[in-house]
Amino acid sequence: MVLLLLVLMLRLMTLLQVVISEAICAAQRLKAMNSELQNLRTENIQLRSDVAHLSTTYDQSAFVDEDEKVLFFTGLPTYQNLVLFTFLSPHLPVKSPDTFKQLMLTLMRLRLNVSTTFLSYAFNISIATASRIVTDVIDVMFIHMKPLIIWPEMEHLQKTMPMQFRKHFVKKCAVIIDCFEVFIERPSNLIARAETWSSYKHHNTVKFLIGITPQGTVSYISNAWGGRVSDKHLTENCGFLDNIVPGDLVLADRAFNIQATLGCRMAHVKIPAFTRGKSQLAPVDLETTRKIAHVRIHVERVIGSVRQKYLGGDITN
Repeated sequence: MVLLLLVLMLRLMTLLQVVISEAICAAQRLKAMNSELQNLRTENIQLRSDVAHLSTTYDQSAFVDEDEKVLFFTGLPTYQNLVLFTFLSPHLPVKSPDTFKQLMLTLMRLRLNVSTTFLSYAFNISIATASRIVTDVIDVMFIHMKPLIIWPEMEHLQKTMPMQFRKHFVKKCAVIIDCFEVFIERPSNLIARAETWSSYKHHNTVKFLIGITPQGTVSYISNAWGGRVSDKHLTENCGFLDNIVPGDLVLADRAFNIQATLGCRMAHVKIPAFTRGKSQLAPVDLETTRKIAHVRIHVERVIGSVRQKYLGGDITN
C-alpha cells in the first residue's frame, strides 16, 4: 500500500514538472509573440507614415516656393511656371491620381527619363496606369500647347531684330532651321525599323525640323518623321514652306540644299559654303560662312536646352 502511494506521488511530481515546463515554454512563446507583435505594430506605423509621406511628396502644396525642387523634377525654372498645370488641368482625364500628379508624373518621365515602373512605385499606381497617364497627358499637351508656337509676322520680327542680324543679314531673316533626332527603341515592324534607321546616328531615331526666330523663340516644330528621311526632304514636305513669304531669308546648314525650292517662293536661303573639291574657301565664302555660323549658334542652343532639360539627354542634333 505504501509502495503504491509512493509510485503515485512520483508520477504526480513528474506530471507537475511537465506542466511547469510547458507553462514556462508557453510563457516564453507568449513573450516572444508579444515582442513580435510590438515590432509589427512599430513597422506598421512606420509604413503608414511612409505611405502618407509618399502620397504627399508630389502634391501641389509640396512644390510651393520650392523652385529647386520644381527645376529638378520638371525642368521648369520656378513654381510660377507650373501655371502650365492650370492651363492644362481642365483637359486632363479625371481619375486617380489627381490631375496635378498626372502632370508631375509626365514631366518627371520627360525630364528625368525614369521608367514607368519607377513612376508606378513613386505614385502608388500600377505600371499600366503610369504608362497610360504619360500617353494621355502628352496627347493633351500636344493638342493644347502646339498652337502656342506661332509664326510671327515679318513686321514684328523687324522691330526687335538683334543687331548682329541687322548687320549681317539686313532685316529679312525670318527663321533659322535645323533638324534634331531622338533615339527610340528598335521597332519590331520591319518597315518601321527601316524608316527609322538613321545612317548618321547608327540608331533608330525619329527626326524633327525646328525653326527659331532671330530673337531665339521657337516659331516652328514639325511632326516626327523616321530618322531615315533627309533634312531636305523633311523640310520640303512637312509643311514648313507654307509659312514662307516672298522676300524671307532662311538660315540653314549645308544639309538643307533647298535654294531651288525657296526660289520658287521668291525667298532665299543662306547656308555655309561647300568645301568639297576645294583646297580652301574663297575669302568671301569664308566670311559668309563665319557670319552664318555666328548666328546659327542660337538654334543649336535651343536644341541643347531641350537636350539638357528633357528626355534624359537622348536628343541629338
